[in-house]
Amino acid sequence: MIGSAVTPYLKKQGHKVFCLVRRAAGAGEIQWDPEGGRIDPSAVEGFDGVVHLASMPWPARWTPKSKEQIYNNRIQTNKLLASTLADCHHKPQVLICASGMGIYPDSSDQILTEDSTVGTDFLAHLQYDGEAATAPASTVGIRVVNLRIPGVLGGAGLKRNLGRMGSGRQWTSWIGRDELACIVDYVLMNDALSGPINPTSPNPVRNAEFAATLSRALGRKPGLPMPAFVLRLLLGEMAEALILASRRIIPAKLLAAGYRFRFPNLEVALLHELGINA
Repeated sequence: MIGSAVTPYLKKQGHKVFCLVRRAAGAGEIQWDPEGGRIDPSAVEGFDGVVHLASMPWPARWTPKSKEQIYNNRIQTNKLLASTLADCHHKPQVLICASGMGIYPDSSDQILTEDSTVGTDFLAHLQYDGEAATAPASTVGIRVVNLRIPGVLGGAGLKRNLGRMGSGRQWTSWIGRDELACIVDYVLMNDALSGPINPTSPNPVRNAEFAATLSRALGRKPGLPMPAFVLRLLLGEMAEALILASRRIIPAKLLAAGYRFRFPNLEVALLHELGINA
């Protein structure tokens, strides 16, 4: 979902973009097999920058087996790409690698920045170890940026009229899909940005406000609230980590670097992503 917005935006900005694909490569594409640990080193020689957004589809509920698959996929893809780029004769100047907001713990009303302490649950270990797997690139002088991506507004799922989740008081950090594409380009071109970056709106909202704003943008009545115990029954550990946890994340590094958000307001961002004139 994210790559489908990032690729055309980068092209529009004048970049020449090649896409990594798992199938047979066509024009403007490079084949790789991240699960098998295979990529042609010569095919990734000479690029100025690399943006890594690849991820496997997540199941509706975590099991020990699915968690192992998710973890191995994240570590293997990051390490394969970082190691291959590190061995290039003409190395890229920058590697942007997707991470996630789940690296931060449930923090109630506390404001979280890139300097905040990371969590200790499965999701935090997944993101932390995924970021660590990019070390081969940074060790040889490639500027590595780990984007700790929050919930992204975009795609068909945005039209689901969700109600309040649990108490609704938990903070929800978010970013519009088109805004995220702009941030990727900004980070590519800004040599001062490296390490963890929070590509989040500077205006996180509580879950109840998010649900009400989405309903208003869709022109519908608010969806039915979902009690916390039902979410835990349906989704188990995933409910606690992804839906009920409160993460009030601020994009401190982007703001300090002078990035100006196009859609800092939730309702305006939703209307934009839904294709509705504000």
